[in-house]
Amino acid sequence: MARDEEDLLRHVARGDKAAFDELYRRTAPWLAMRLRHRCADEEIVAEVLQETFLAVWRAAGSFVGVAAGGSAVGWLWTIAARRLVDAFRRRARLAQLPPAAAQSSTAPPAEDEALADLVDGEVAVALFSLAPELRTVLQAMVVDGLSVRETATLLGVPEGTVKTRARRARIALREALS
Repeated sequence: MARDEEDLLRHVARGDKAAFDELYRRTAPWLAMRLRHRCADEEIVAEVLQETFLAVWRAAGSFVGVAAGGSAVGWLWTIAARRLVDAFRRRARLAQLPPAAAQSSTAPPAEDEALADLVDGEVAVALFSLAPELRTVLQAMVVDGLSVRETATLLGVPEGTVKTRARRARIALREALS
């Protein structure tokens, strides 16, 4: 019987290693791809992926599930995004700048695909008409639920820039939707 990710997480919470292996097999490629869109450094991506699944193994019991409005893959991404911010902070403490987010000119970023699944109609048109730097800030803050500081670290820009871009994006969306 095929199990969904939420069911796998419940089994992982009980220490089921086979369920953990299955969850990893299903979600690690997607998670790695999404991390690569945020970070060009494969070493950091691999480290964050490993830290994410270690956290999942340790904290699977804290996942509240669909009944509370959450999804397993959303929970995994939240853990991974925060681990990525932590990795950037560690790198910054070593006096190195975080690597620039990889941008592919041939395929749309995973975040754009995820946003397309979340919004449709006029909102989607308005959202995708935003400049990429504005849309990226909204994705990090709204979709990924990151703070201004975490978004700044993730994108490698000052906090003031994040605030300005978020404000500009909201104004542009309001104008496009009115």
